Amino acid sequence: MKLSTLKDHSRDGRLLVVSRDLAWAVEASDIAGTLQQAIEYWPSVEAALRARYDALNEGALVGAFAFDPQQAAAPLPRAWQWLDASSFLSHGERMQKAFSLDPIEGVEHTPLMYQGCGDDFLGARDDIVLPSETHGIDFEGEFAVVVDEVPMGCSAQDALGHIRLIVQLNDVSLRALAPREMKTGFGFIQAKSSSSFAPVAITPDELGDAWRDGRVHLPLKVEWNGQWFGHAHGGAMHFGFHQLIAHAALTRRLRAGCVIGSGTVSNADPSVGAACIAERRAVEMIEQGAPKTSFMRFGDRVRMDVIDAQGQSVFGAIDQRVVRGDRPCA
Repeated sequence: MKLSTLKDHSRDGRLLVVSRDLAWAVEASDIAGTLQQAIEYWPSVEAALRARYDALNEGALVGAFAFDPQQAAAPLPRAWQWLDASSFLSHGERMQKAFSLDPIEGVEHTPLMYQGCGDDFLGARDDIVLPSETHGIDFEGEFAVVVDEVPMGCSAQDALGHIRLIVQLNDVSLRALAPREMKTGFGFIQAKSSSSFAPVAITPDELGDAWRDGRVHLPLKVEWNGQWFGHAHGGAMHFGFHQLIAHAALTRRLRAGCVIGSGTVSNADPSVGAACIAERRAVEMIEQGAPKTSFMRFGDRVRMDVIDAQGQSVFGAIDQRVVRGDRPCA
C-alpha cells in the first residue's frame, strides 16, 4: 500500500491513497484524516485503506485524480519523534580516516543514534530554504521507517512487527556547524535543517523480496545538478531497522508515528558513489590529500529516487532546489 499527504494549508494535510505506479490518488480522509491518525489507529483502518488501494489499482474508483508530487507534503509533515541513526559503517569509517578521528568504541555492536527535530518536515518538491552558503550545505540520502506503538524493552525480533511504513528522505545537513555541536555531546540543532521526504510512504510488503532482514535491498540513486552522484545500496546497513527500533526502545516506549532513520546510505565499494557530499569529500581527502568537491550553493538541485526491479519509482522522487532566505513564521 502507498500513502501520501495532500497539502491543504493545515499543519498535517489530508491523507491520500496512491496507486502502485504513482499515477493516481484518491482521498482517504473519511477513513483517517491524516497519516498520523492512520498510524495511531492502524488495526482499525488498515483493511479499509487496503481495500481502497486495491480498487484504485484496478481503476475502479470514482473520484480518483492524477497524483501530483508537487502538491504532496512530507508523508508525515511533523512527527512526535525523529530518531536518526548511523547504521552504514562504511560512512563512519571513511569520515574517521579522512579526519584522523579516534574510532568510536563498540560501534559494531551498539547503534549510533541522535534525536533530531521532527516538527517541520518538507515535501519532496519544496525548496530547501537556508540563510547562508557558508554553513556547508549538504544532502544526505536515507531510508526510514514509521512505527506504531512500541513497548519499552521491545526485542529486535518483535520490532519488525511494529514497522508500519517505509519512507525515503533527504536529511539536509550543515557541515560547517556540525563540529562544535558534536563536541558538546548534546546532539545536532543548528547543523540539521528541516529534512525532506519523498512523496509516498509504503507498507513493507510493497517491496516484496527487496524488504528482508529489516533492510531495503535497493539502490538509492542520487543526482546533483543533473549529474550522477551515487547509487549506494540500502542492503548494506550494519544494523537493520528492527535493531534500531529495539535500541531506541530499550528504556522507553515509542509512540505511534515515531520516525527512525538509517543514516546516510553508504557502501564499502567506492565505485557506487555516495549519498552525501561529505562522504565524497572524505574519499577525496583519503585518496588525494584534500577535498575537491564544494558543498551546495544557492540554486543547486538534488534529486533522489529508488527504482525497483521492474523499473518503477518506489517512493516517488525527491527533487529540490536550495534557495536563500529566511522561512517566515506561520
